[in-house]
Amino acid sequence: MSKQYNYNYAFVFYDIADEESEIGKYRVAKVFKICKKYFKHHQKSVFRGNITPSKLIKFKNEIEKVIDKEIDYVSIIKMQSKAVFEIVLIYCAFLQCSFKKQYDSESVGKNI
Repeated sequence: MSKQYNYNYAFVFYDIADEESEIGKYRVAKVFKICKKYFKHHQKSVFRGNITPSKLIKFKNEIEKVIDKEIDYVSIIKMQSKAVFEIVLIYCAFLQCSFKKQYDSESVGKNI
């Protein structure tokens, strides 16, 4: 019997085809609003944050109702906690660094 993991942290990346149709522009705004309801906005179309398994199911259901599965792309990367990953920034304008620095998940956005 395989062990069931409880994922409590996730990254969400999306690419909504807003140029394919006029209604695509509205889908972008709707997807952004749904993501913002469940996660913290990290970059243009990237969100991340703590989430319970039940809320993740609700999130997926809401997203599936809005997107066009033929042309839109939404990716969810589930993790057990935010402590299990390391962020490596190649260039970050907010810190004005042009060389490779490593940060843990807590120090991103802080000038250290």
